Amino acid sequence: MGIVNIREALGIARERGFDLVEVAPSAQPPVCRLMDYGKYKFEQNKREKEARKKQKVIAVKEVKMRPNIEEHDFQVKARNARRFLSGGDKVKLTIMFRGREITHPELGEKLSLKFVEELTDISSVEKPPKVEGRNMVTFLIPKLDNDKNDKKEDN
Repeated sequence: MGIVNIREALGIARERGFDLVEVAPSAQPPVCRLMDYGKYKFEQNKREKEARKKQKVIAVKEVKMRPNIEEHDFQVKARNARRFLSGGDKVKLTIMFRGREITHPELGEKLSLKFVEELTDISSVEKPPKVEGRNMVTFLIPKLDNDKNDKKEDN
């Protein structure tokens, strides 16, 4: 319609049974549109709801262990981490040091690398092993589905 006085625009809106909605208030002059505001809000909420349905919330699951863990316990922790990763969650591996164990961080790093190697088929390292206080932390993220499909095609 072009540039119209606000009183005229409100009159036209009432005449046609629409609402005058300000679309771009920061523009010079401000941009307004004639529309049914209730219907507009309904459509907007509907689009937002659809967008929320398609989102996947990624949680961070934590697996804790000590540097002198037994083999079976290690396998149980690895199996749980595998389940978390296949569910689409990130895994935070925490190796807790107690007492004088902190004087041998290489044991924790060795264990962390063994854990990463155990899960290398379904995960990749987001953050490598790093000592934070009395803990060594490593983050693993699930590999993308595209990587799995590529491997299947290669075979």
